[in-house]
Amino acid sequence: MADRVESNCRSDCSLFWRVFSTICLPFTLPYIIFKIIDIVKERRYRECLPGKVVVITGASSGLGEALAHVFFLAGCKVVLCARRRNELERVRKDLLALYTTMETHSPVILPLDLSDISSLPLKIKEVLEIHGHIDIVINNGGVSIRSDCLSTAMDVDIKVMLVNYFGTVALTKACLPSMIERKQGRIVCISSVQGKFSIPHRSAYGASKHALQGFCDSLRAEISEHDVKVTLISPSYIRTALSVNALTGTGEQYGSKLLSHQELDSTTASGVSPSIVAKRILKAVLRDEQDVIIASFAPKMAYWVRHLFPTLYFWIMARRAQKLNAPTVEEKN
Repeated sequence: MADRVESNCRSDCSLFWRVFSTICLPFTLPYIIFKIIDIVKERRYRECLPGKVVVITGASSGLGEALAHVFFLAGCKVVLCARRRNELERVRKDLLALYTTMETHSPVILPLDLSDISSLPLKIKEVLEIHGHIDIVINNGGVSIRSDCLSTAMDVDIKVMLVNYFGTVALTKACLPSMIERKQGRIVCISSVQGKFSIPHRSAYGASKHALQGFCDSLRAEISEHDVKVTLISPSYIRTALSVNALTGTGEQYGSKLLSHQELDSTTASGVSPSIVAKRILKAVLRDEQDVIIASFAPKMAYWVRHLFPTLYFWIMARRAQKLNAPTVEEKN
């Protein structure tokens, strides 16, 4: 009896390994090999990271501030860019105060406004005069909006596109000549999952991020021969003040209306920590990744539904829009 049980166990194990080697191994083995290659590549590039000049826009708060910490801790020469000089000074002081036990490079503060496109080449010229070159530019600065298409004034559409798209393009173009001349460099653009698929009440924001997706895809191909890389990051909701600082359809600050729109930003409040996203972006740079989605299961599923089952996606979004457009109890009264 014991021999029979042992024989059955051997038979089951043999069957398991036959099934595993036939079905799973052809998929798991290449996955493991690629993972090992990624880890080796990441470690090699991490050794080269100290001393790299990294320009970060939107560095005065949120994800930009988290990126400043991550790249500064990695030994980079960070250039902090945003409109608010006082907030940039605060971030700079925090960096120098938090990492006193390690050898670091003093951060450079560069106030700039992405909507002032004509001034951006001069700002990049200032960086080149200080450091001589730029290794990585992280286009993180931007503005969001909470408004349906019909309620959004045309000048607000223009402002969102100006900051999120044209500002990023102008800053990137100002950095490219020196990168191409040196045959090295990386452009990192922080987009959004809403650049992959659109949702109601984000028409202007989604349009700007879709435009950024198209720009990065074309640019990546065009400058590949010059060994300049492009990395596009598409995160889902991050726990930042982006929604508070977002615009309404009239151009007002959305934060002043949060009390009547709390349900719209519960997703932002429960979003991923900026430090976690910043570390993932650093890893994407080290692994030379080209197009990265940083999101939970639901946004990734929405992405695939949009492309594989568009009719279903459109129906879901229409239902969502109807729910958002429905009057609240206060409005009914």
